[in-house]
Order: sequence, then structure tokens, then C-alpha cells
Amino acid sequence: MSNRTREELVSAVTTAARRHHAAYTLFNQAMAEHLGLHPTDLQCVSLLALEPGPRTTGEIAELTGLTSGSATRLVDRLQKAGLAERRPDPHDRRKTLVALTAGRTPEVEAAWDAPGRAFERALDDFTDDELTVIERYLRRTTDVGAEQTARLRGD
Repeated sequence: MSNRTREELVSAVTTAARRHHAAYTLFNQAMAEHLGLHPTDLQCVSLLALEPGPRTTGEIAELTGLTSGSATRLVDRLQKAGLAERRPDPHDRRKTLVALTAGRTPEVEAAWDAPGRAFERALDDFTDDELTVIERYLRRTTDVGAEQTARLRGD
């Protein structure tokens, strides 16, 4: 048990979360530079990899928080970089889907190899129950972040 008050604990978590966000933002920038990409492009590749399948440019705009025009330019850059391709939607011929390509996948995966192992090692000494709490915290703050983004944008 901690001897700190709840207020002190909440403050410590909030401070650590802000530092985590800043450190991860800098890491994302460094990884993007390493791969010759813009940080937003790398973030989009990461988000698309988490999706169950190809997405429309409009859906990419929603995932990334970009306008539809900016998302179109982002997809153009990903296509030029050999990371994504446009495909016709088999269910609606008016739509085009964007899918990640296999072309640069080995390069991107190799770039994530050492950092991925390091991030996993950071979790080594947590119990399963603690990992469950960490996951719950991350999911909850992700939802809050999305809500606050929408609030700030007036959505």
C-alpha cells in the first residue's frame, strides 16, 4: 500500500501519463524519420495495421483526425512510399479502399523489432492483475482522449 493520498496518486499518474505521451510522440517522430516518413503517415500505417481490413479514405480521416482532403494526400504519400494501395470496394464500386501493402512490411517490422522487445520488457515485472489494470487504464484514457478531441474540435 502506498502512503500517498489519492490526490497525490492521481497527480503522479497524470504527470507520468503526460511524460509518457511526450516520450511516445518523440519516439514516433524518430521512428518516422528512420523510415523516411512523416509522423502522421507512420501513425496511419500503425492504425491501419490494427484494423480488420482495408478502409476508405473517409474512414482513414476519422482514424487520424484529418480532414478528407488531408487524408487523401496522406494516402497519396503512403501509396508513393510503397506502404499502401487503393483497391476498388467489391461491395460498392463507387468506393475505393486503402490497404497496406506487403512491399515495405519487412522493413517496417524490422524497424519495430528492437523497440517492440524493449516495450515488452518494460512489462516483465508486472503481474497479470496489474497488466489488466494497465490495459483498462489505457483503454479508458484512449476513450477520454477521443472524447476530448471531439469536444475541442466542436464535433
